[in-house]
Amino acid sequence: MLTLAPDIEVLARFGRALADPIRCRILLALREGPAHPADLADTLEISRTRLSNHLACLRDCGMVVAVPVGRRTRYELADERLGHALDDLRNAVVAVASDKTCRDAEAKGCC
Repeated sequence: MLTLAPDIEVLARFGRALADPIRCRILLALREGPAHPADLADTLEISRTRLSNHLACLRDCGMVVAVPVGRRTRYELADERLGHALDDLRNAVVAVASDKTCRDAEAKGCC
């Protein structure tokens, strides 16, 4: 059981980062490799201003880092293990969603 404040804070930050679909899309895009904000905005089809706000949140959560490249800034996952964690979490959720533990799940519309 998680009882240490630092453990709980880390999970809360991770949850905050994943709480918005646009931030999830950004993280999944950066899982594929580093990117410049203009390219991310085009890929995700969102405004640069909106992207900037979400990148700031992800930086504050410790999920992404800004890396200066000449006169531009490139974003990447703060740690490559985050990409693996995203994959593991997505796979776990898909596995749980497909596991119908209730025999009457289809008929009752539950589970």
